[in-house]
Amino acid sequence: MIKPFDFYFDFISPYSFLAHKEISKIEKNTGVKIRYNPILLGGLHNLHGIKAPAFIPAKAKHMIRDCKLIAERNKTKFKFNSYFPIRSLNLMRGVLVAEEDNIKSYYIDSIFNTIWQDGLNMNDEIVIQKVLKNLNVNPKTFALRSTSSSIKDSLRKKTSEAFSKGIFGAPTFVVNNKIFWGQDRIEFALKEASK
Repeated sequence: MIKPFDFYFDFISPYSFLAHKEISKIEKNTGVKIRYNPILLGGLHNLHGIKAPAFIPAKAKHMIRDCKLIAERNKTKFKFNSYFPIRSLNLMRGVLVAEEDNIKSYYIDSIFNTIWQDGLNMNDEIVIQKVLKNLNVNPKTFALRSTSSSIKDSLRKKTSEAFSKGIFGAPTFVVNNKIFWGQDRIEFALKEASK
């Protein structure tokens, strides 16, 4: 039996998207529950004093090609977003609002798909509003709630807790207090969760 474990992610990360798609298959095929933990990747990098690979030109070029290779291997529809980087702060806060409304999984899937499959500009408020309306959510109310002090504090706390655990990037899996970093570490996380 595979016990539940944690998945730390940010919508800004294409590798988080690729991991999310594999998690969806795993959950469907095995019934295992993987807990989604939103973090602000930029904030996490700042806490560690590191620069994201996407902002190092040579690594960024490799990252685009790498993501396409992984998506092709996994038979996942993928398009590197031409509006990258996407400002994910309010989108990540939205995960916490969606959790309160019991639409967390729908929200996460929708935002990931909009960015990394449809290639839409999620820096544009009008696009965000359309996506939220498709989830039967009132965009104005949702936006107000996502900027409340409690939601802001909660995302900040989750990011700080991830830092305290030694998490430095996304996606990251944590199983039995062991860190598995990267979308290509899912199999190792599953093996650990089977112990």
